Amino acid sequence: MAVLVALESVVLALLTVLVAGLLRSHADILRRLHALGAGLDDDVAHAPVALRPRGDAPRPGLGPAHDIAGAGLRDDAVLVPTVGVGHRTLLAFLSSGCLTCRTFWEEFADAKGLRLPDDVRLVVVTKDASEESPSMLRDLAPPDLPVVMSNEAWEAYAVPGSPYFVLVDGEHAQVRGEGTGANWPQVYGLITQATDDAAIALEDADTNERIDRELLAHGIGPGHPSLYPEPHTSSENVRA
Repeated sequence: MAVLVALESVVLALLTVLVAGLLRSHADILRRLHALGAGLDDDVAHAPVALRPRGDAPRPGLGPAHDIAGAGLRDDAVLVPTVGVGHRTLLAFLSSGCLTCRTFWEEFADAKGLRLPDDVRLVVVTKDASEESPSMLRDLAPPDLPVVMSNEAWEAYAVPGSPYFVLVDGEHAQVRGEGTGANWPQVYGLITQATDDAAIALEDADTNERIDRELLAHGIGPGHPSLYPEPHTSSENVRA
């Protein structure tokens, strides 16, 4: 009987050690996934889907567009111009450890299926190799897709986490919209929204320019008295 009790105690002790080891391993895995940039992954399905106009972005620190410089997936230096170019660039901030990002990596393998406008170039930006798994990124990235590892780019665009998308207007060196989505159809809709907003803004600018031309044609320019009507005189002032 004593031998049986001793065996049960040994087995119980071994099980305790095994469970403790599994818990430590699980915690270590979670920490590593977080370090690899899970970011917005937990909340992205419930996040508001919108490429916000740049001027309406609630986060401080956003500046004009910046070129993307960093390392490639083959230990090469990479520079992707996004400023002073005649096209727009869609920056996809993804990570090797982000579960939601897997959907986008898979979608990006079919370039034609993305149906991007002809003037939009897709570029993926991850964090530095010290915070990513370069071997996993090589497996995830399609051969023809530009991928840049750059913490500097994440900081320059104040990216809160992954997945995150920023639409850059290269000609005007401005961010036209930004936001997140759970899948590519949502992000594609965001691009369309930002494009329509830009078209409306351009139309408004053309209308204002046309009005200015018509006023000048009638001799009404800056400083003309008709543009500054006299203030209304109240009846009390007249009686006084």
